[in-house]
Amino acid sequence: MARTVWDSTVGKKTVMAVSGLIMLLYLVVHMIGNLKIFFGAGEFNHYAHWLRTVGEPFMHYEWTLWLVRIVLVVAVVAHAVSAYQLSRRDIKARPRKYVHSKPRASYATRTMRWGGIILGLFIVWHILDLTTGHVHSGGFQSGRPYENVVDTFSTWYGNVIYIVAMLAVGLHIRHGFWSAAQTLGAGSRTRDRALKATANALALLLTAGFLAVPVAVMTGVVS
Repeated sequence: MARTVWDSTVGKKTVMAVSGLIMLLYLVVHMIGNLKIFFGAGEFNHYAHWLRTVGEPFMHYEWTLWLVRIVLVVAVVAHAVSAYQLSRRDIKARPRKYVHSKPRASYATRTMRWGGIILGLFIVWHILDLTTGHVHSGGFQSGRPYENVVDTFSTWYGNVIYIVAMLAVGLHIRHGFWSAAQTLGAGSRTRDRALKATANALALLLTAGFLAVPVAVMTGVVS
């Protein structure tokens, strides 16, 4: 039954919607955590340490964090695979381009695929920069995320990469949230306007929240 559901277009869209909502929930929590940087190095570094001790003593050190990471990896892979396969089906269904030369879809809709690729590459860079430190500039300090964040956003390329990725996140959420609601049956004539307003608000809030950190470092508010 699971294979039958996965092989269907509806099943892939459902997987894409559910995995997208899981990642959206993570982004909201992650943004709130990021904003703790405005309360100083002590609180931000303490928050990062707390993430590794959640659930103790029942859970071992970092077990909860690794469970979250595993769920996120599964969600990202499921989202990317279902998106790719749906895209291939769409291309096979209409191998010839539409006659209309004027695009009818919104900018966010037309950039969903490229936005997904940008975000995938950004995730890899972000992990190598602030989690493992392999591409970090200024000398990576394990257990000192505040200092590492300031180092990253003290470089022009760190800011460019992050800002471009966060703009892509905003566009992705703006279209993806509404699409997920339609796929899961939450949409209707009476609710569509509210769902679109919610999608726009979420996209704006998350984009602004994530961009606040590099802007704060660039302007010297956080240093």
